[in-house]
Amino acid sequence: MEALLCRKLGDPTTQPDSSENTALTVSTSHPIPKLTSPTSIRVRIKSTSLNYANYLQVLGKYQEKFALPFVPGSDYSGVVESIGPKVTKFKVGDPVCSFAGVGSFAQFIVAEEKDLFGVPDGCDLVAAGALPVAYGTSHVALVHRANLKSGQVLLVLGAAGGVGLAAVQIGKVCGAIVIAVARGNEKVEFLKSMGVDHVVDLSKGGVIESVKSFLKTKKLKGVDVVYDPVGGKLMKESMKLLNWGAQILVIGFASGEVPVIPANIALVKNWTIHGLYWGSYKMHHPSVLEDSLKELLSWLARGLITIYISHSYKLQEASLAFSDIKDRKVIGKVMITFDDPKSIASKL
Repeated sequence: MEALLCRKLGDPTTQPDSSENTALTVSTSHPIPKLTSPTSIRVRIKSTSLNYANYLQVLGKYQEKFALPFVPGSDYSGVVESIGPKVTKFKVGDPVCSFAGVGSFAQFIVAEEKDLFGVPDGCDLVAAGALPVAYGTSHVALVHRANLKSGQVLLVLGAAGGVGLAAVQIGKVCGAIVIAVARGNEKVEFLKSMGVDHVVDLSKGGVIESVKSFLKTKKLKGVDVVYDPVGGKLMKESMKLLNWGAQILVIGFASGEVPVIPANIALVKNWTIHGLYWGSYKMHHPSVLEDSLKELLSWLARGLITIYISHSYKLQEASLAFSDIKDRKVIGKVMITFDDPKSIASKL
């Protein structure tokens, strides 16, 4: 089968096989994975999502390390191609989505029946491949951890990226007042079109003045929940906007700088700080992920959330996709597809 291999740690934005020293190589004869148990299922992948974590995986800077060579990747969607003799929930041809630690940048992947989710009728199958990690992260963070309530003020940093845009939409579904932070007119206008209550354009000024002005016009005291996949200076400034009893969701550090959250201020202001490593729930509390993804697929089918895909690439173009992630050109999600993305629907 065709697969993207990380043969050495390095820059994934370099075109695969452009030299013998590139981190990535495209294999056209990688072994098709075999079923590993009576309840395992082989899926023919239709689309797989690029996340910032995948970029870090290839660089060797992710919190989990993988033995070389490995096939990168995480969330994906596709069609059941083969099933073990004890599989009861799915049949060949069923549309499914899921996530894995690695391995989705390939034409086939094997997963346990319990780890797969059926894609409801009417859901675009490519879009479903973008759902688990970005939307799963934001849903668990906002709904499960922060218990976001209607009328609360939610501040989303990095709001035009994959997890950020997911947080914006989930915040609106929960009835929150959503303030989005992004950079550049294109991203700002897109966020406005998503129904965000207020957008901060960092290319035109800082976050504090803009948010305080909005809060004043709405007669609001401050921010109740901050969703932070960025870190660095932006998070440091955002702490000045938080209410007493606010919640801080630590999602990631796209800025490259881990912020310092002063414990003495957290004590005085009764802040709750949530560290969220979404992937670890699969080991420690898998039922949370299962319930979360089921609700998200229901929301997707009902049109409560939409998944915006800014670019789709073929496997051979993976370096371009990684460049989009690195250069922050992505609004929403960027995908690798194994078929014409326009022709893929959940009914096959």
